Amino acid sequence: MTPQTRYAKSGNVNIAYQVVGDGPRDLVLVPGWVSNMEVSWEEPTMARFLERLASFSRLILFDKRGTGLSDRISDMPNLEERMDDVRAVMNAVGSQQAALVGYSEGGPMCALFAATYPDRATALIMLGSYPNMKRAPDSPWGRTPEMQEQVLNAIETQWGGPLGLDLRAPSMAHDERFRHWWARWLRAGASPAGAASLIRMSYEIDVRHLLPSIRVPTLILHSVGDKVASVTGGRYMANHIPGAKFVELPGEDHVPWLSDSDAIVEEIEEFLTGVRGRAEPDRVLATVLFTDVVGSTEKAAAIGDRRWRDLLDSHNSVVRRELARSRGREVKTAGDGFLATFDGPARAVRCARAISDAVRPLGLEIRAGLHTGECEVMGDDIGGIAVHIGARIAAQAGPGKVLVSSTVKDLVAGSGLNFQDIGLHSLKGIPGDWRLFACER
Repeated sequence: MTPQTRYAKSGNVNIAYQVVGDGPRDLVLVPGWVSNMEVSWEEPTMARFLERLASFSRLILFDKRGTGLSDRISDMPNLEERMDDVRAVMNAVGSQQAALVGYSEGGPMCALFAATYPDRATALIMLGSYPNMKRAPDSPWGRTPEMQEQVLNAIETQWGGPLGLDLRAPSMAHDERFRHWWARWLRAGASPAGAASLIRMSYEIDVRHLLPSIRVPTLILHSVGDKVASVTGGRYMANHIPGAKFVELPGEDHVPWLSDSDAIVEEIEEFLTGVRGRAEPDRVLATVLFTDVVGSTEKAAAIGDRRWRDLLDSHNSVVRRELARSRGREVKTAGDGFLATFDGPARAVRCARAISDAVRPLGLEIRAGLHTGECEVMGDDIGGIAVHIGARIAAQAGPGKVLVSSTVKDLVAGSGLNFQDIGLHSLKGIPGDWRLFACER
């Protein structure tokens, strides 16, 4: 669920913020170039990243002035104004002291805040950041004027699409779902003119001179393959901030919630608490069950929409009753079908058989398919190859049939369930041939 968005006043500008978690320490996350807090929660990888930070802190999120849900402004903001926005948000939530975590462009602002208000910054953490963006003889990691013009031209001609994804998140550059979300996130973060103004502002940032004056505990994390902010800039900051801890990560994503996200959160947690937490398990072994009604289209056409809706409601009630009896978990429905998971394959098979028998008095026949394998947990949903296999097995089943993979059949040995070998089958999109078995009554 998306946290409630509130507003703090920073001068005459309204700054949108959210508070997540109730941990013993405050942590302010300062975003990069553009952001939109509410759209951020729509992306599972980013939501998990934020939730993990909130698991050991009171996490304070905000959209910087000119971006996201905060007031859009006519003048280009500077670091000092944006630093005051952090102070305004902290005051609004009653935070006297907080650790500051800034990624990308958010890093220099956090550095300025930590140097200016050491009494309010308990720690400084920078992710994929830089001390200055403009290339100079003593800062070869920066961007040349020609490169800067290319970036501005891309904003002018490509804003609205997944701009810069190949550089900022190469691990997801070919994922259509993520590309769609990224484009929406950018559009919700700023207008094309606003985005260009912010790029011009960030190009002028240079905090190298203040790095030696930072006296709060500092952690710098940088992915070695980052194509937006060179790891050389991260090393420079670590060498010039007294006592800074520097950790290089193996990934290539610039944004912190993708390839190196688990390591990033673990390093932050250990730095702030002294204890390295464990990520919530995102893969589990489960038996997946797919069911759907055979001939549903023809049945609906024969009896009419209203009667079909009533019949489908009765079917759904029967399925849910049997799932509850067998300790199955309903994952989701799609049309007249169910996807459910079980922590025991024998219960899953018996449940499928019971559903098939229970819907028959309604004049319905179902087909069912089961497979046991490792599933990826995605909030309340699941994914992964095991789910696809279960769906393909169900598609092979005839009316009233319950088909299982050889994995399920082998795991329920000794349970008293009987199966008939129906041979090898090709499952669409799944490599190799699969031996399937029909559960006998």
